[in-house]
Amino acid sequence: MPERQITRAPHGHMLTNAGVWSADSQWIVYDVRSTADGGRFDGTAIERVHVDSGRVERLFTAQHGACCGVVTASPVDDAVVFILGPEHPTQQWEYGPAHRQGMVVRASRPEEALPLDARDLVPPFTAGALRGGTHVHIHSPDGRLVSSTYEDALLPNEPADELLRWHASGSDPAEPPATQHNRRCVAVSVCGKPVRVPPAHPRNHDGTAFSVVVTELHDRPRPGSDEIFRACEESWIGARGYRRADGLWQRSALAFQGELLPPIGSHPGPISEVFVVDLPAEPADLFLPGERPLEGTLRQRPAPPRGVEQRRITFTAERKYPGLAGPRHWLRSNPDGSRIGCLMRDEAGVVQLFSVSPSGGALEPITRGGHSVSSAWTWSPDGSRIAYVASGSVWVVEVASNASIALTPSTVGFGMPRPEACVFSPDGRRIAFMRQQSTAAGLHNQIFCVDVDA
Repeated sequence: MPERQITRAPHGHMLTNAGVWSADSQWIVYDVRSTADGGRFDGTAIERVHVDSGRVERLFTAQHGACCGVVTASPVDDAVVFILGPEHPTQQWEYGPAHRQGMVVRASRPEEALPLDARDLVPPFTAGALRGGTHVHIHSPDGRLVSSTYEDALLPNEPADELLRWHASGSDPAEPPATQHNRRCVAVSVCGKPVRVPPAHPRNHDGTAFSVVVTELHDRPRPGSDEIFRACEESWIGARGYRRADGLWQRSALAFQGELLPPIGSHPGPISEVFVVDLPAEPADLFLPGERPLEGTLRQRPAPPRGVEQRRITFTAERKYPGLAGPRHWLRSNPDGSRIGCLMRDEAGVVQLFSVSPSGGALEPITRGGHSVSSAWTWSPDGSRIAYVASGSVWVVEVASNASIALTPSTVGFGMPRPEACVFSPDGRRIAFMRQQSTAAGLHNQIFCVDVDA
């Protein structure tokens, strides 16, 4: 099956795990971080490449010491969203999880980027603004909302391993601290609802969207309960939501990985399970506070809006290999919203794709091969197939039959498909991925495409 190299410039090309294709399947968006895994946040440009012609267009250039990356495209128009690190960084405010922001730029108006999420660091805080940084922005299928992960710049970070030491000690559940800790959580931004913030802090800024936290976390989650201390790697469920167990249609929901503490003595550390958060049907309902302020306080994290419901979907503590496993991956839902995909180890210890209903129930295997899935992955737009990397090849698995087919020859070592992205195009004809290649300036990621039905 034909494979083509799309980029050749002597610098890095970094794909995000999903959302890299333009809505018309003609362009791929990327950033220019230098390292193979993107771990060094040093990119200074957001670009896109035309898949057939190879023509490259610059969409944004970072300035004033800032770097940018992790770009995704809207499924309905020419907007792209990406992370921007701080301009004029200082030792007190340099790039980090709580010091970054989402930015929006349109391909039709390059370089005219605007902030997505607003920031307010001085009380009284502003509803619709956050107090830290967002990461990996994904549009909802209708383009009205953008999900991300979020970390708070005002609340303290818990010392490393303190929660794990507490869990290992078998202590009784502790009273929550008076001041909550900063923990990674999931946020949602409502596009087209601008938020203005007073210029009371040099890092305050307005946003073009109203942003809220939608997950509920606990600093001392009860072991064996559904309480989580971290939420991440989220995905929108279905192209138009999903059908609930009661038969009603849930129009807006996210699946995410929730990290929890298993029963004391059952497992040495935390495990990740699949969770779902149901959102109000209308985006405007996300503006309504619940029992605690949307914007948070000096001692509390921003709180979810009224009507947001969080549920645990998987219960894997008793499996031979409990919890989600494998390479870093984001949960993904099929287009009709009936299944949420994730990676776990099977009874032989092989990392496989599994799926589960957003209403809960049994986990069903999708892949059954002897080689572990080694990458982030995506569903085809019709939901019939999933693209992933395993054993040095790009594969697709037919979900109904569990039959997998390798689309590229197996590559061992240098030049093998990268694990960060394996992304179906919106028309279902191609899969985008990366290989590291030699260039005149050294080794750099390059973007490749393989046709699915050649």
